[in-house]
Amino acid sequence: MIIFLLAGWQYQQSPPTIQCIVDQDLTRITKQERSDLELVGASRMDTGVHAWGQVAHFVTPFNYDCLDNIHAALNGLLPSDIRVREISPTVPEFHARFSAKSKIYHYKIHNDKIMDPFQRHYAYHSVYKLNPDVMREAAKHFIGKHDFSSFVNASCNDRSQIPVKNIFRFDVLEMGPLLQLEVEGSGFLYRQVQNMVALLLQIGRETIPPDIVPNILATRDHKELAKFALSALAPPHGLCLVSINYSEEHLQLPTGCPATSFGRHRSISKCKLPFF
Repeated sequence: MIIFLLAGWQYQQSPPTIQCIVDQDLTRITKQERSDLELVGASRMDTGVHAWGQVAHFVTPFNYDCLDNIHAALNGLLPSDIRVREISPTVPEFHARFSAKSKIYHYKIHNDKIMDPFQRHYAYHSVYKLNPDVMREAAKHFIGKHDFSSFVNASCNDRSQIPVKNIFRFDVLEMGPLLQLEVEGSGFLYRQVQNMVALLLQIGRETIPPDIVPNILATRDHKELAKFALSALAPPHGLCLVSINYSEEHLQLPTGCPATSFGRHRSISKCKLPFF
């Protein structure tokens, strides 16, 4: 599913979120109640964060012989900044959120005096010259299983706040003036990625050393992070949920099910957005 700047995923009617809009259109197409469909997203995503690889599942009391029609109908009703890339039947054990093995986020930074207008909605503009080498050195300290209490913002909703997460990789790639920070982990806390990026921005400016990362992790206190970086330094529009990985057994198609729908043009499943 491709999603652009709105009010986040988790269901709310005002302002309408992604889940709210998709729910409304699914109920029109399937003639089912929202409570029956039980639409669930893999990632709750915050306001302003983009998604190229969001995954969601829903349930119907009947089977479809062909998924192309419901796919075309859904994209026909959705606003232009939301698109369903693929619809597939799943095994009963599949759960978009709880079956996920890892999630990959990218954060883009345009590091130049003049902002590329084609990147302005998808990348943070840093006019300060950043040092990618020290950012890479610092990012290595995030890899592994850690308590990320220092990197989570307080939230009053029902988000899971289990603070121990496993980060599998954290890469800093240079593409001309564009820096792409790629992080893959078992899961992420509320604004964890933005907070990690905010600290790396300060380290990239060489105002604090790379070895500050393990010291902040050890405190398990967000106030310690706030002494050096604020999440406001890494605004949400630079962040994108790129993909979610599942185990092979959860991706197997049930016997006798209809074929996966890739939309009107089957090559859409292989296309790449130029910014992600």
